[in-house]
Amino acid sequence: MPISTRLAAVAVTAVAALALTGCVGGASATTSTGAAGSVATIPTLGPDQKVSITFESYNLAQAGAWTDTIQGLISTFESQHPNITVTGQAPATAAGANTSYISSVQTEMLAGNAPDVAQLTFDGLDYIANDMGAQPISQLVGEQAVQDAFGGQYPMNPKATKLGDWNGVTYGIPYVFSTPVLWYNATALADAGITNPDFSTWDGLEKVAEELKAKTGTAPLTISCTVTGGDWCMQGIIKSNGGSIVSADHSTIEFGDDGSIGAVEEMRKLNDEGLLQNLDSTSMYNAFAAGKSLIQVQTSALQSAFMAGAKAGGWELKNTTLPAFGSTPVAPTNSGSALFIMSKDPAKQAAAWEFIKFMTSPTAYEQISTKIGYLPLRDTMTEGDGPLAAWAKSNPLVAPNIAQLQKLQPWESYPGSNYSQISTIFSKAVEDSIYYGKDPKATMQAAQQQAQALVK
Repeated sequence: MPISTRLAAVAVTAVAALALTGCVGGASATTSTGAAGSVATIPTLGPDQKVSITFESYNLAQAGAWTDTIQGLISTFESQHPNITVTGQAPATAAGANTSYISSVQTEMLAGNAPDVAQLTFDGLDYIANDMGAQPISQLVGEQAVQDAFGGQYPMNPKATKLGDWNGVTYGIPYVFSTPVLWYNATALADAGITNPDFSTWDGLEKVAEELKAKTGTAPLTISCTVTGGDWCMQGIIKSNGGSIVSADHSTIEFGDDGSIGAVEEMRKLNDEGLLQNLDSTSMYNAFAAGKSLIQVQTSALQSAFMAGAKAGGWELKNTTLPAFGSTPVAPTNSGSALFIMSKDPAKQAAAWEFIKFMTSPTAYEQISTKIGYLPLRDTMTEGDGPLAAWAKSNPLVAPNIAQLQKLQPWESYPGSNYSQISTIFSKAVEDSIYYGKDPKATMQAAQQQAQALVK
């Protein structure tokens, strides 16, 4: 997941989803039963029927491994589907995080040039499904087709398959994930006499950070979850302390509860002890890659960037899972995105479905995992003689990410059209409580009330 400043989504008129029937554009229609029992249609493209689609992906806004990998996969897909042309494009909205990708698609929809397939983050799922006009995939192609896409020789992990569903209908096919991983500079720790650090709990992390500060004289720790852009993994820290973000029916904001406050208080304690560096998220990962921060809780998607930084700096990179609050089970949340069909044209929808199946296939995940570092949602690929088994064995840095998939908790979307503003309220309350002296209890509870007033 890219790390940058979260922007508020642009308020736009909702686009209604279009129910499709019959045959369009010379393609033959097939009929199947959707998740809700309704009859759904999607054309079967003829081998000579030419279709062009656009794919908007935030990975294409990131130079290097991200763009190169996605463009390479597009080329492979086109070679396998010579009748389908895919044009990849980065979001039109410049340099924003998460919700800016949704606002980019919204703006393009209003201009009449929406992408046919969009990579959108899970924090906007409620809005994407209910107001934005994403097409109900399981009703377009049938529930069985969706399940077949999730299955195969290397099935998608069951924890992932429902994350793009809303009210029993699949709107998004889970695509690329990361989990919050604790990264550390093993060389710097060894130089400080720490050769077997205990990062299993936040208390253990605190002790290691205290030793490092005593030896180096500087704050050694950065936690990207605690600043703007880190909503997704701060949710995991809160859930790991028994807190809640939003009620099960998505009607009530709950991040002012005792578990949430306690998690924020623990982060505040680390700052009050001079162990945390107060940086924005981009500066955090740059500092760690440059060896200026020695421990960082950060997305696993930055693995390749951190490996490059360690190689350039001559130090050893290691990592482990998210720390626990005592004996309470860790509840890591996923960042990342799903692929949504935005087009209302049946032929383009059929081409989009073929493309989505390919981009979430073992072939795609082999490239996405080895070249970018995203979690392989088809984690069985890393087992036995699977195509990622040798890679996983030779690369121990992927182990914590895969282990946390088994405990995955969803990145919650806030309810209603004001979801972006609610996220901003949440992140500001967290930052103010940890870094700027505000009382965590009063601040988080006030933020909860302010956010609840925006639920519509």
